[in-house]
Amino acid sequence: MEDTMRDSCIIKGSIACLVLLCCLPVFAGDVFGGKVTEVRTAEIIVVDYGRGQYIVRIVGIAAPPEGPMSLEARQTVTTMLLGKTVYARFQGRNKSGEMVARVFVGEPGKDVGLELLRNGLVRRQQGSDVQFDYKYGELTKAENEARENKRGLWATAQPK
Repeated sequence: MEDTMRDSCIIKGSIACLVLLCCLPVFAGDVFGGKVTEVRTAEIIVVDYGRGQYIVRIVGIAAPPEGPMSLEARQTVTTMLLGKTVYARFQGRNKSGEMVARVFVGEPGKDVGLELLRNGLVRRQQGSDVQFDYKYGELTKAENEARENKRGLWATAQPK
């Protein structure tokens, strides 16, 4: 009888812990995964993680707001991600409250933002108070590579 009660308490406690963990928000540095169900722009995707969806802004990039390069960047992201499983490292929320994350796809985990920068489809995001980059300057290196090789936005003398 005691064993049955103890087992019942353990099971109830375990279930309570699982429910609590499922309800907790994502914190900076956390990794989450799911299937991309929508590409809103080259910068914003929707990730279905099973119990809901996250609207995710890819960290550190700024796509042209309109024009042919904007369309090409969005199409590239759609091809890379739509319907595919991704994982993302949550960085935080921006001033608009959007979830900002570093997004990876495939094996061994291609960084989507870096790929867009390398291909010259987006620029490195810059703010008045902060220069966006990864720990070792990967975003700057990727953007410089696109400039040097005259890819995408950098194919002409002045980027559009």
